[in-house]
Amino acid sequence: MNENTIKIRLMKAEDFDAVMGIDRKVLKVSRPAYYEMKFERLFKSKEYLPTSLVAEEETGAVVGFVMGELYMGEFGIFQEQATLDTIGVDPDYLHRGIGALLINEFMAHLRSLGVQKVNTLVDRKNLNLTHFFSANQFSPSNTVNLERSL
Repeated sequence: MNENTIKIRLMKAEDFDAVMGIDRKVLKVSRPAYYEMKFERLFKSKEYLPTSLVAEEETGAVVGFVMGELYMGEFGIFQEQATLDTIGVDPDYLHRGIGALLINEFMAHLRSLGVQKVNTLVDRKNLNLTHFFSANQFSPSNTVNLERSL
C-alpha cells in the first residue's frame, strides 16, 4: 500500500462504527458515549462546521480518522482557531504515513475555512503522541492548561 491508495474525505455519520472500531483497537476500551456525543454535534448541530475527516483505502474501509471542531466565538476564541481533539489510525496500518496525511488534509481543510491556528491537548506522559504531533509541526503553546483535582 502506498499513500496513493488512501483517500481522505469528510467524515459521514455512517462512519460511526468504523471510527469506534479503530478507537477500540487503539485504546483497548470502547467509548460509545464519547463518540455518540461527537457524532451528535458533528452531524445534528447547526453550530459546528464539518471539519472531521477519515482515511479510506481503495476497498472503502476506513483505516484512520481525525476529529476537531471549529469554534464560533466560545470562550473568547474566534473562528480563526479550531481544535483537533481525536485522531486514530488502525494499528494494522501504522507507520504508513496515514496519520501525517490526515493531519495535512485536516490543516488544509481548516485553512480553507479561514482558520489560522489549531490547538490540541496531549498528556505529557504520552511520548508517542507528543512525538507524532511534534513531527507534524505542532509545538507547545503559550497558554497553560490548569487543572484542579477534586
